[in-house]
Amino acid sequence: MQPFPTLSRTRGNLALFSLFLATFVLGSTELMIVGVLDLMAADTGVTVSTAGILVTAYALGLAIGGPALTAATIRLHRRTLLWACMLAFLLATLTMVVTTSFEFLLVARAVAGSLHGAFVGAAFAAAGSLVPADRMGRAIAIVMGGIAVSTAMGVPIGTLIGRNLGWRGGFIVIVAVGALVLVGLLVLLPAVAGGGAAVGLRAQVRSAFAPRVLVMLAVGVLLLGGQFTVLTYITPFLLQVTGISDAAVSGFLLAYGVATAIGTFAGGWAADRDAPRTLLVANVVLALSLGLLHLTGTIPILAAVALLAWGLVGFGLVPSLQYQVATLAGPARDLAASLPASAVNAGIAAGALLGGWALTSGLSAVVVAGMLMCLACLPLTWLTARWTAR
Repeated sequence: MQPFPTLSRTRGNLALFSLFLATFVLGSTELMIVGVLDLMAADTGVTVSTAGILVTAYALGLAIGGPALTAATIRLHRRTLLWACMLAFLLATLTMVVTTSFEFLLVARAVAGSLHGAFVGAAFAAAGSLVPADRMGRAIAIVMGGIAVSTAMGVPIGTLIGRNLGWRGGFIVIVAVGALVLVGLLVLLPAVAGGGAAVGLRAQVRSAFAPRVLVMLAVGVLLLGGQFTVLTYITPFLLQVTGISDAAVSGFLLAYGVATAIGTFAGGWAADRDAPRTLLVANVVLALSLGLLHLTGTIPILAAVALLAWGLVGFGLVPSLQYQVATLAGPARDLAASLPASAVNAGIAAGALLGGWALTSGLSAVVVAGMLMCLACLPLTWLTARWTAR
């Protein structure tokens, strides 16, 4: 990913901002459904547990369909792929709004997830081409920041809109905002060549799935899995173990969300300085934070400290993960750019399953399980740091 030598810093920043807004829309669309799932279930005549498959369909589309779509479009110019994916994503979301069939709704969510995965991979590849090599981590963080900010702000706002205007109204608002973002992409994003012209697809696949890349992806699965083992059940933990009120839970989670957004941008700066060391430090802090939550979770102020420390590194490690995968994939970095998102979603799914299993032994066991998953990842992060030490 070579930066454009004639691209001004202002133009590059505006292009990155358009990618930030795009991933904000994607992240809001993915997660807003959690806040209106009961409304969607009632409207389509299914149970809430059945409606929950909509979340799984999106995640599977992102994890499997994203890389597949990236491979199929590897020779396209990144700018063309980005606006095409965004347009198709908005059409898939609009299909959700107009259909009355749960089956069509399910397909539309899976398609939207695939387009989300392909867009994010292309956005990471494009971001690295818009800035000098020593700012690639920060560029990746801006793209990732859209998703982090959508979690902290877009999802609560979208849920509020959806519960007042109906779930269809909430998604109509997202489509309208997304249309404006699409115009911004067309206007602000310069041409970005695809990465598959010089290297054949078979060679790219070999490089993208080389053993060292797979180990890096395993790091992503374990670190996100450990977090979502706990995060899936953090609300009942705060209510029952920490003993705070419903209103206080919202405040705790908002603080966690803000810390996540700040940590993502700081993580981009840290990735530019030393991505392998950033991953190792983040792994250690995650394990310590979850350990603190387990030991002092009954004390609200210490539980809040644990959540803030966790939030700062939890998604702040993703720019370093993306940076490392791109570095290790070499000539296949454009294809590999979509793989960390797949690893993240696989980790989320695995963490939710592990948390559900641990819950049979109590909420404290859930935190212990997440902490152990992060500790199990430490040898891998230490190993990858040795591979790529500067």
